[in-house]
Amino acid sequence: MRAAGLCSDQGQTLPIYIWLTGILLFVAFAFFAFAQAASARNGAQSAADAAALAAAQDARDELIDGLELSIGKSDDWLDWLVGDKFTGAGARGAAEGLAADNDATVIGFGPDEVNGYPGFWAQIETTYTVGDSIIPGTESKHAKAEATAVIKPRCEADPSADPEKPVELTCEGDEPFEIDPDDFELSDLPDASVLFSVHLAD
Repeated sequence: MRAAGLCSDQGQTLPIYIWLTGILLFVAFAFFAFAQAASARNGAQSAADAAALAAAQDARDELIDGLELSIGKSDDWLDWLVGDKFTGAGARGAAEGLAADNDATVIGFGPDEVNGYPGFWAQIETTYTVGDSIIPGTESKHAKAEATAVIKPRCEADPSADPEKPVELTCEGDEPFEIDPDDFELSDLPDASVLFSVHLAD
């Protein structure tokens, strides 16, 4: 009787064990699928951030080039320090290049303005998919994300400054410096990051 009862208990326990094991495996695969999706989203956001920043940095380079060419040759050279005289002609190309480096494609792009500062927004789609999982369709699902980066001027001159005479510029967190349009050399300008900051919009 005891042997028969023991065999009966084992027979009842085995299906429960198999059932619980199946549930645990399903939960493990589900967590893995969510981890895959989260990883794809993070990768997409990193690519979008990089693309937007690349576009804004390209515009900053254009501002620096324009400033260098206008000092001593144009009486509106101080306007370049405001940060809105760029055309952004190379911005999309810069964004696409950085997106490609991060295994993504730019699917949306354009100029933007945040808190009065000019910039660019970029929307990307990853070239890779979330991958196979227990959730149907993930094997063909591409992650998407978008980001905006702005260019913020960091230096300013006295509003009454005469652009045809030496002008002292005061910059955020840095020592003031002077630009003499009649005796200007490229080395007189500080690093681009001193004149303009480029950062992701909050």
